[in-house]
Amino acid sequence: MIRFLNVYISTRTVVLLLGEAALVMACFLAASSILLGPDLGLVLLYEDGLLKLAGLTLVTVVLSYYFDLYEPQTVSVQHEIYFRILLVLGFSCLLLAAGMFFWPDIAIRPNLFALGFLLLAPALIFWRKAYVWIVNLPLFRERVYVLGGGEQARSTVHLLQTRRDMGMEVLSWKPAESDSPEVNRAAWAAELLRLSTGKQQVQRIIVALENGRNQMPVDELLQARLRGVPVERSTDIRERLLGKIEISGLQPSMMFYGEGFRVKRSEQLARLLLSAVAAGVILLLFLPFFPLVVLAIRLTSEGPIFFRQTRVGMGGKPFFVYKFRSMRTDAEAAGAKWAVKNDPRVTAIGTFLRKSRIDEIPQLWNVLRGDMGLVGPRPERPEFVPYLAEHLPFYNLRHLVRPGLTGWAQVRYGYGATLDQAREKLEYDLYYIKHMTLGMDLLVMFETIKTIVRRRGQ
Repeated sequence: MIRFLNVYISTRTVVLLLGEAALVMACFLAASSILLGPDLGLVLLYEDGLLKLAGLTLVTVVLSYYFDLYEPQTVSVQHEIYFRILLVLGFSCLLLAAGMFFWPDIAIRPNLFALGFLLLAPALIFWRKAYVWIVNLPLFRERVYVLGGGEQARSTVHLLQTRRDMGMEVLSWKPAESDSPEVNRAAWAAELLRLSTGKQQVQRIIVALENGRNQMPVDELLQARLRGVPVERSTDIRERLLGKIEISGLQPSMMFYGEGFRVKRSEQLARLLLSAVAAGVILLLFLPFFPLVVLAIRLTSEGPIFFRQTRVGMGGKPFFVYKFRSMRTDAEAAGAKWAVKNDPRVTAIGTFLRKSRIDEIPQLWNVLRGDMGLVGPRPERPEFVPYLAEHLPFYNLRHLVRPGLTGWAQVRYGYGATLDQAREKLEYDLYYIKHMTLGMDLLVMFETIKTIVRRRGQ
C-alpha cells in the first residue's frame, strides 16, 4: 500500500489511476497527431496545446474519482463501471463545451477534442478489462496467512476476501482447536511450517490473536521474519484498509508507543490560519446568495432565519454553533434528540439546505472566531456527551483537538444517529486525530466537495 497524505491507498488503485491518466493523454495526443500532422510540435509546445491536454486529462481523472471509479469495493459490477466511464466522458464533454464557450482560447483545432473522446471511450473500456485480467493473475496476488482462531482472525479474513482490490489471497487460517493455549500454539506453528515449505509459500503473515500469551509461535514467526516474510498485527492492516481505528481491543499502549498522535504547534497554527482564510473567502463568495436563502426560509416556514445551539468544543469548552434553520421551531419541544436520516422535523427547504450543506455556512463564523476549524471531529451537543463518554471508550479524546465543519468521519461514514453509529464515527475520528496533518485536512476538504456533489449523507 502507498501512504498519501496519511491515508493508505492500494498500490493497484494507484496503478489504475496513473494508467488511466496516461491513456487519456495518449488518446488526445493521437487525435492531435492525426489532425495536426507536421504542425503537431508547434501547436503542443508553442501554443500551450500540451498544457491544455494535461488540463483535460486532470479533469477526466478527477471526474472518474468523483464517480467512484477508483474504489472497486464500492463499484464491483463491471457493467456499472463501464456505464460510469461513459458518464465521466459525457460530463467531461459538457465541461469542455462550457469552458470553450466562455474561454474560446481553450480550443486547439476544430474536431480535435471530439476525435480524442471517440478514441478514448473504447480505450478506457478495454483498459479496464485488461486491468481486471492482469491483477487477477496468480503472479500479482500476495499469499497471506492469518494467524489466529477467534473473532479478530475471522473478521480479518472476511475483510481481505471482501477487499479484492488489495490483491491479498488468504492461503489459510485455522480456528482455535482447543481451550489450551499450548495446543493452539502447536497447531499454528505446524501450519506456519507447512506454508513455509510448500509449493505456494506464504508471502505475508498477519497475527490476529486476541491474547498472544502462551499461544504465539514466536520461533516460527521469527524464522519467517528472517526469511523476509512481513509479519504484522491485524489491527495495523485493518486500520490501513478501513481508514479507522477500531475500539474493540484498543489498548492505551498502542497510542503511547505507536506511530501518530503527535501534533506540532507550528502545524496547528498553520491549520488554524488556513481555516480562517478559507472561511473568510467562502463567506465572501456566498454573500450574493445570502438574501435568496433568507427569503426561501422565510417563505417556507415560520420562525427565525438562524438556529443557535450549544456544542462541546476543544477541551470540553461549550460554545454556540450557528446554522441556517432547517427544522420546525417545535422540533425539540419534547426535549433534545438526535437528528435522523429523512427526519420528519426538517422543513421543505431544510432538506435541500442539508443535502447541499448550505445550512452549515453560518458555522464559518465559528471558524473565524476560532471555536472550530474547517476540518476536525464534528462537535457534539452537551446533552449527549456524558452518555457517549460512558458507553464509548476513548470518546473524550475527540475534545483534545478543535472540532471541525467537516471531518474524516463525515466523508468516510456519513450521518449517525444511534450509539452503534456514534461508535463507528468515533473510530474514524480517532484515525483522524492520530494522523491529522495539514495535508490530510486538504484531502478531507477535497472529499467533502465530492460528498456534496454526490449528495451523500445528511
